[in-house]
Amino acid sequence: MLNSYKELSDLELARRSTDQDEAAFAEIVRRYSPRVFSFASRFFRQRSLVEEAAQEVFLKAFLQLKNYEGRGSLEGWLTRITTTTCLNLLRNARNKLELTVSDLNDSEINWLDSRAVFAAEEKQSTEEERAIAADLVNRVLDTLPPDDRLVLILMETEGASIKEVAEMTGWSESKVKVQAFRARRRMRESVEKLLNKTTVSEKVKK
Repeated sequence: MLNSYKELSDLELARRSTDQDEAAFAEIVRRYSPRVFSFASRFFRQRSLVEEAAQEVFLKAFLQLKNYEGRGSLEGWLTRITTTTCLNLLRNARNKLELTVSDLNDSEINWLDSRAVFAAEEKQSTEEERAIAADLVNRVLDTLPPDDRLVLILMETEGASIKEVAEMTGWSESKVKVQAFRARRRMRESVEKLLNKTTVSEKVKK
């Protein structure tokens, strides 16, 4: 019986879920929880926060499924709910305002040192350096205001267009453009500040 639900369309599953068919909603969760967890993990580093976000997403989805009319994909509909849920959780969280050099590990400091010397290089030479750079970017993202963090994750990590970000957030396309511009500037300023601090610290050591 349960296997038969795997053959149903998203719209039919949504309709059955609104009629209190728990197995139909369980199939929606099974089908799309990997996407929701993957998307939420872009916003939160702690597994507990990712799980909290995912639980809230599916609770909202269950309550709002009566509004889903099948005009767009269920995956897209759930992604929009995930986006607003993660944004609200970020706004309610108390984030650090600034990442300092003392917060970095040795690998990240060494990477910043190399960027200060070879700032013109666009690509990292090794997979290890790329991994260090990606982790540092995520840590800087953690310090940005929620709206900045959201638009950068959607556009730079998820590859969403301005129109898609507007649809997911409910913002106007002009607001998305302004938000993205400001977010990229703040991101650049944060990294440059760290670069300057590592350069100064190296000079002091010498």
